[in-house]
Amino acid sequence: MRTLALVSALPLALGATAALGQPAAKSICIRTVDIDHTKTPDDRTILFSMKNGSVYQSTLPTACPQLQFNGFSYEATPPDQLCGNLQTIRVVRTGSVCLLGPLVQITPKSTPNP
Repeated sequence: MRTLALVSALPLALGATAALGQPAAKSICIRTVDIDHTKTPDDRTILFSMKNGSVYQSTLPTACPQLQFNGFSYEATPPDQLCGNLQTIRVVRTGSVCLLGPLVQITPKSTPNP
């Protein structure tokens, strides 16, 4: 009986799209060595500017107090990647821990001028 309860709860844990037979959203990861700099325009948004000119945005599921003013740190997992929806960040001064939202490319990579 207990096993049945766990199995019947599995679709809830996987999310509505997986429960409906649709593929789960793939998490995008970026290589940390390719990050040039970051910006935090507010307490829910992080912009990752890459060395190739592209920009990825992560909108956090909830506001992360003092993120905009204090910045953040992270521990990449695996060691050389940062993955949306899978990793947390820590606000530098307050120590608040917040989950990254999905990483969405908002600016394509730069192309050299001919």
